[in-house]
Amino acid sequence: MKKIIETSNAPAPIGPYNQAVLKGDTLYVSGQIALNPTTMELEMDTIENETVQVMENLKAVLNASEMTFENVVKTSIFLADMNNFAKINAIYGQYFDEKTAPARETVQVSVLPKSVNIEISLIASR
Repeated sequence: MKKIIETSNAPAPIGPYNQAVLKGDTLYVSGQIALNPTTMELEMDTIENETVQVMENLKAVLNASEMTFENVVKTSIFLADMNNFAKINAIYGQYFDEKTAPARETVQVSVLPKSVNIEISLIASR
């Protein structure tokens, strides 16, 4: 049986999906963009601030599942422009211990929802 994870501390879904689904000990978190969960406005003044908002949204969903970034086993990063990789990676790296960081792929895509610059999804396990 799967459990739907919902929290008001992360943006409400903007389509037919849930913030996360817990199946057994595995959590599947939907891609997060830089929507401020309070205002539902995009935080896109800089790529650094956009990335922080994405990571904070992911953190909120993990917390709602009684997990932390230490539980994350896999992330997928989607970028509108690979030239932003170094700036994004610097922020992303602040949320993980490099010795136990999750597996990851980072890809450039042509368009992301709401024309954002970054979207990140993840899988975590207890």
